[in-house]
Amino acid sequence: MEDLLKKHFGYDTFRPLQKEIIERVLLGKDSVVLMPTGGGKSLCFQLPALILEGVAIVISPLISLMKDQVDSLCANGIAADFINSSLTPKKIAEVMDRALEGKLKIIYIAPERLSVPGFEDFLHSLCINVIAIDEAHCISQWGHDFRPDYRNLTVLRENFPNIPIIALTATATEDVREDIVKQLSLQDHKMFISSFNRPNLSYEVLPKKDSFATILDLVRSYKNESVIIYCFSRNDTQIMVDKLNSHGLNAAPYHAGLNAKTRKENQEKFIKDEINIMVATIAFGMGIDKPDVRLVIHHSLPKSIEGYYQETGRAGRDGLPARCVLFFSYADKFKQDYFINNIKDDDEREKAQENLSQVLHYGDLNGCRRKFLLNYFNEHYPEENCGNCDRCVKKPSFKITPQLSSMVGGIRIEEIQQPDDDLSFQEESYDKILFEKLKTLRTKEAQRLHVPPYVVFGDKTLIQMALHMPKNSEEFLEIYGVANKKLDQFGEQFIQVIREYIDENM
Repeated sequence: MEDLLKKHFGYDTFRPLQKEIIERVLLGKDSVVLMPTGGGKSLCFQLPALILEGVAIVISPLISLMKDQVDSLCANGIAADFINSSLTPKKIAEVMDRALEGKLKIIYIAPERLSVPGFEDFLHSLCINVIAIDEAHCISQWGHDFRPDYRNLTVLRENFPNIPIIALTATATEDVREDIVKQLSLQDHKMFISSFNRPNLSYEVLPKKDSFATILDLVRSYKNESVIIYCFSRNDTQIMVDKLNSHGLNAAPYHAGLNAKTRKENQEKFIKDEINIMVATIAFGMGIDKPDVRLVIHHSLPKSIEGYYQETGRAGRDGLPARCVLFFSYADKFKQDYFINNIKDDDEREKAQENLSQVLHYGDLNGCRRKFLLNYFNEHYPEENCGNCDRCVKKPSFKITPQLSSMVGGIRIEEIQQPDDDLSFQEESYDKILFEKLKTLRTKEAQRLHVPPYVVFGDKTLIQMALHMPKNSEEFLEIYGVANKKLDQFGEQFIQVIREYIDENM
């Protein structure tokens, strides 16, 4: 397992719970996995797929997520593909043929694909080793993101009684967890619950008065870094985009009022770093694999704590510091009340009201915000002071200034306590100029291959390169996140930039 981990993913060790979950899958047993965004959920089914004979089927709700995951797997030398409505019938037939010939290890499919006539027969003709259900909270009507198409999955256990099912999600209350088990008819399952704590995220709440001036300062301090701003409505979203762009910034909208082509184009630009600010309604982001979002702003109240945790979780997936800012105003409560009062179903209306009450409590909180969030998911946080929210420190633990923008987001990295299994970098210990040169090369390679820059290498990997300055293939392979395929594909170019930099400066 460790050899495959290094060979294909470039990691030396597993993160908490990953190894136990993988062993469970290898035994052919069902599992439910709750792991925060960036915790390494995907590896829990990707590695077993490599070890076991046959192919893994992964059910995923969003087309963009499938493409990102497949791009990343192919970049790591793993034969993967997807089947969804973005493909022509001819292309779908080609993918199915490759699967039948045993040329794929992982296939991503959309949940609605299961109801397409003949598709189940195709699945039965494959040697399936595991069925993974990503974003599994979508199957529960109690979840914050219920999707009717996910109800198609209730037939999986009946139709594939001997294949292990692994259900994965970043957020699920106890009700949702129970519902996932019930809907999927999981047998002799084991529940794996990782800590919901994201130590690298800072949380703060600001008054909404003069919010645009504050937002302007915030996004300017994250020059060229990826930022997501969530707004209440389509109209609010468009106004925010226009105002930001009129101040010379680089923003695009994402909401249900745009046609599918425009939404897709804007999302692609954001993922490929062609724009750095995405302004969106909550329709955006569930399937975004982008690891280097450094700032998430909520310009209005989220509908629930569960939704808020999921949305802020799109920040700092790479484990490096990121900031989550909520603009709080009781006026937003009345907007939400209007929609809640129009809900016909009594139970649903009561639940929506209760969710809003929890959000108001969070906004008005006197104590630690991290403790409140973890407590919501029934996780005890023993510390009185988390050192990384506005209630525990007078200011966020890193004050961003434009002068520091040559660093990763201008962040004083050593001030954030990283999880034990994660890498911790001293802010002054890696070469910022070399980091920027490597980043430029990464962008060039990504454009050449038509993939997002993080598919080439993540920021964390570039930081290690700028820290250890590998000068040959052996040293390059020691870097976090460098696997064999990436050494073959990119090693020469990146080592060349490092060598030239050393020759010129040392």
